[in-house]
Amino acid sequence: MKKIVYYLGPLLLTIATALLVYNALQGFDGPGYALLGIGNWSLETSLVVFVIGQLISFYVLYVFFRTVGYLIRLPGRLKARGRNVKFNRSQEALIAGLVDSAEGNWERAESILIKHVSHSGAPLLHYLTAARAAQSRGAFDKRDEYLKKATDHSPDSSLLIGLTHAELSLSGNQFEQALETLTRLHSIDPTHANVLKLMHQTYQSLGDWHGLRALLPSLHTNQVLMENEVRELEVQAFTQLLQQSVQTANLAELQSLWLETPPFIKNIGSIASVYFAAMINAGLGIQIEHELANTLSNVWDDTLVVLYGSIESKNIAEQLETAEKWAYFHPENAILLALMGKLAIKAGDTFKAESYLAKSIAAEPTVQAYQLLGDLLFAQDDKDNAIACYKNGIEIASKEIVSQLNV
Repeated sequence: MKKIVYYLGPLLLTIATALLVYNALQGFDGPGYALLGIGNWSLETSLVVFVIGQLISFYVLYVFFRTVGYLIRLPGRLKARGRNVKFNRSQEALIAGLVDSAEGNWERAESILIKHVSHSGAPLLHYLTAARAAQSRGAFDKRDEYLKKATDHSPDSSLLIGLTHAELSLSGNQFEQALETLTRLHSIDPTHANVLKLMHQTYQSLGDWHGLRALLPSLHTNQVLMENEVRELEVQAFTQLLQQSVQTANLAELQSLWLETPPFIKNIGSIASVYFAAMINAGLGIQIEHELANTLSNVWDDTLVVLYGSIESKNIAEQLETAEKWAYFHPENAILLALMGKLAIKAGDTFKAESYLAKSIAAEPTVQAYQLLGDLLFAQDDKDNAIACYKNGIEIASKEIVSQLNV
């Protein structure tokens, strides 16, 4: 329609102008004439014919130049139309690839995405989605190839591509490769939330608790995780590090690590028992006696009570006095009462020892309490009651063994 207007509009205007000129010139007495001379040639005609001829020539020239301009622009228009067609197809391919990927049609998604990537307005999305599809079907080489092409095509998006690579490596259990990528990204942007989050997941998967421990301040400062989540990770990291030091019998590292352990972790009985047990087994119970007593005053834990009783203290009386103070707050604790009986025996106070052990058995009969009481009675030449205690202890031990076998 527009092209018709471009051609018919000037034609109608030319005809209308010619009629106006013709009518205007007819109003004069003489028709007038026009004379054109070129060298020895001359042309004479009426003024009406000359003017109308000029108008017609103008229209012919207008049509000619407009047609020439259209023909010159035609190849460009055809190319642009072809590009638009390919672009639209690439957009449709992207949508189809995303749908296929979501539905689990990995090979088809990968094929259609790569086929149309060269004509896409968002080639990065094509490559990243194709990389995910390749990863899902186990083609790790293809995945890395697509990610490399994405980097070559969009070097400014290296952080996004790196995060995708790390995420895919992590999900494919390629932890070392993931850590290598994340370490590089961390050097580029040390505060990036997703980089930090993936790094802590990678350290956990690798069991690199030193790395995770070093990362904890960044997780807290940059609010990557909730405060309680950071604390849980901190507990996990220090627990694993303490256990590793114990397993490798690295006493110096264990002591150094314990000094750096936050107070709230030291007050977790299961973690504190790892450290105190290792120190006692190393023959350094006297060094940690007061610290263990302070820990028990802050957090009550039966395992720590047993460990406290296993320390060969230089001052048995003071050790017993400390245990008796706890009895005010835990009067029915069978383990504490047995400990007090054991310490009373060491202190030579048989009356207290027999009383504490009897109370321990009354609260909860245990093999240890019966053993200690039997030994005490045997030493006092009360063999019948001593044998009865040994018998009761053996019955309890037998029942425990049977229950464990049934489980």
